[in-house]
Amino acid sequence: MSLTGTPFFLTAIVLVVVALALPLTLWGRVGGPRPLRLVTRFLMLLFAQVTAIVLVFVIVNNTNGLFDNWADLLGTGDHVRAAADLGPDGTGGKSVKDEPKVVQKFTPATDSRMGPGVRQTELKGRISGVEGEVYVWLPPQYDDPAYRDRTFPVVEVLPGFPGSAKAWFGSLNVNTQLKPLMTKGEVAPFIIVAPRTTLLGDVDTGCANVPGKVNADTWLSVDVRKMVLDNFRVEDKPDSWAVAGYSAGAHCAARLAIAHPDRYRAGVSLSGYNDPAQEPASLTAGTPGLRDANNPLKMLERAPAPPHLSLFISGAQGDGYEGGMAIKQAAKPPTTVQVTMIPAGAGGHGTAVWRHQVPDVFRWLTKQLRH
Repeated sequence: MSLTGTPFFLTAIVLVVVALALPLTLWGRVGGPRPLRLVTRFLMLLFAQVTAIVLVFVIVNNTNGLFDNWADLLGTGDHVRAAADLGPDGTGGKSVKDEPKVVQKFTPATDSRMGPGVRQTELKGRISGVEGEVYVWLPPQYDDPAYRDRTFPVVEVLPGFPGSAKAWFGSLNVNTQLKPLMTKGEVAPFIIVAPRTTLLGDVDTGCANVPGKVNADTWLSVDVRKMVLDNFRVEDKPDSWAVAGYSAGAHCAARLAIAHPDRYRAGVSLSGYNDPAQEPASLTAGTPGLRDANNPLKMLERAPAPPHLSLFISGAQGDGYEGGMAIKQAAKPPTTVQVTMIPAGAGGHGTAVWRHQVPDVFRWLTKQLRH
């Protein structure tokens, strides 16, 4: 039974009803010796507690897009076939443009909570050695005959950790929020791409390459990017690409954008952080070297030249704002950084806050990318 499916949700509701009904109807009818009656009543109460916790978990999980399946929940999923050392640029010395074309079959997304128009595919990253699902949503103009010769800008969207690739559609409603704005011309017609980021069970990869462990950076910035280029009308130039994320995904977005200004022109960080150690399950916080190498602030400070890059960073006090201001202070032209403070009481560290930011984020992206 699917962890996020309707049957499991309805089953959880039925079990709660049964668990409440049992003590109400059987409490005084339990027979036998006193110890047996006590144990039976205790088990009924325990069953009620467990079923209530399960139902709450299901509601929270479905609302926030935390775990896609049982393997993600139990931390047993492994989407890494190989993790060779691919060098500083993450290509292993290969010319990505000369690699064979990646032709994918797309089917409608099976999860109705993601809204209409979302397509899904299973991608095997040829360079990264990672495999996983990728969701793609095309803007209303994409199939319009008037736009048949047009290319479209792309935004890769990343969830937190734990987090589902479905979350930007199912929890933040990015597609249903943006479609009317795109139709009215208030927001550019972006292609939205959501790749899997939970690759090593209960470990947060930080969207980094760690030889021998995972090449998450290459998966996102090379393999997924090439797949989109080979299957849709988009340009390879960084002026047409951005990456956005929330929470741990915000850390990833800032890190990827700063690391690869030749692939992304803009990055969006919603309630993120700079130090990988702020995520307890972080792989890149495992050693001082990895921790330092994957800190977006230090990456920006070490850059040989200020990258041609625009960053949008939002956060509350103690939850991303200070880190964003540190990046802004370190940035030098042509790097630009806009930092927005989320007011206290806005909703905390959660999808309701980030969902509210979606229209403003994409209005900002409209000004940054070619379209």
